[in-house]
Amino acid sequence: MRHTRTLLHFLRQRAATFGCALLAAATFCCVLLAQNQLVTIQDTLFMADGIRFSGTLFIRWNTFDTTSGTIVQQNKTVVVSNGNLQVQLTANAGAPAPANSYSVAYQSDGREQFSEAWTVPQVSRTLKVAEVRTGTFSASTSGGSVGNQTPIAESAIVGLIADLAQRPTKGPGFGAGSVAVINQNGQIETAAGNVGDCVYVDGTAGTCGSPASQFFDAETPGGVVDGTNLTFTLANPPTGNSLLLFRNGMYMKAGFDYNLTSSIVQFVSNAAPQPQDTLVANYRIDPNAGNIGNLNSGSNSGRTLLAQVLCSSAGRVNSLDVWASLGACDIPAPLVKSGDRFEIRFNFAHTGAASAFDAQIMWGNTQVLLRHGNKLDTALVGRAEASVSALETQITTESWGTLLPLLPGIVSTGIQNGLKLDILGKLTSLGIDTIGLTNFTVLRYPAI
Repeated sequence: MRHTRTLLHFLRQRAATFGCALLAAATFCCVLLAQNQLVTIQDTLFMADGIRFSGTLFIRWNTFDTTSGTIVQQNKTVVVSNGNLQVQLTANAGAPAPANSYSVAYQSDGREQFSEAWTVPQVSRTLKVAEVRTGTFSASTSGGSVGNQTPIAESAIVGLIADLAQRPTKGPGFGAGSVAVINQNGQIETAAGNVGDCVYVDGTAGTCGSPASQFFDAETPGGVVDGTNLTFTLANPPTGNSLLLFRNGMYMKAGFDYNLTSSIVQFVSNAAPQPQDTLVANYRIDPNAGNIGNLNSGSNSGRTLLAQVLCSSAGRVNSLDVWASLGACDIPAPLVKSGDRFEIRFNFAHTGAASAFDAQIMWGNTQVLLRHGNKLDTALVGRAEASVSALETQITTESWGTLLPLLPGIVSTGIQNGLKLDILGKLTSLGIDTIGLTNFTVLRYPAI
């Protein structure tokens, strides 16, 4: 009998425990049922030119009811990076208008691009934007605002406030129409000084120093070219050994073909310029020596050149898949001296989209640049600078294209006694495409 009572007591305890467990499970299920099931919208967004969209989606909704409760009016900002969109929203397809529509504004480049409406059905799978879009409210144009476009607050643009804080601001000495300098607080102010003063690197202004050397290019020496006259006159006396004299494009050597005294060129008897010969002189003068230069005579009338233009021209076009010279410049040995600097600028143009292309620049026998452009690159531009020392020539390059990134480079080569600067190009496959050199310029900055 006692064993029977003990068994009954045990069964009552287990039943109570089991009942509590059932009650807890029911309560948990109720909590789960009370939560709204979210629908995932995931997609990749692009712009019309194929570039992935980056910006923010500003999503707004009105209050609506679901079987699990009330969704209050609110908004949500979703960042879209490199086209990747993912957001979870409560289904609103069954709610009465206007609550059955999410208002979605697409924002980028500091303004609202356009807005559209989304209606989200209750499904268990992931949806694309096209499956929830029900209409477009407005669109943005380059001319400004359209319709009821909503202005974007600065704080809603990711990183804008921080970027604005990095910009220089106006200082107490800021003014318009003058040279700007940066004060010790990083603010922009106007340089203080008189008209004609020079601004120094520390932001102060004062009397300018002595003028730099002046260069005279392509001057025709004065004198009769008749085969007997040996004396010719320059507009100015050249500084040191800076005179470069050419006869029909051939370099004349001082002390062998002619002698220079001040501004007088005296040819030797067996080197007398003959009728129809062309004489060209390049030289510089030094204002520090009291010579301000004669800018009103000869072929240099009215101009002072800071650099010597060795070559500047439009180039040629190649439609083959073999290397072809599109432009070249011959640089004689007397023009390559220690301390000289050369600057080369070039512009390639690619027409068509069927073939890629290659571009190359040769400094004598040294390759200083080789770039490969793809089918969609329509242009390749850049520059090179050659710095000549007593032992070598160091050449730096920069080039970039419409799609090609900026690529810097440095090449060193030995001193070459006269050289040819050659700019080449070719296609990678035959077709209707062309690669051309639209323009190139070679400048020389002689050592002072």
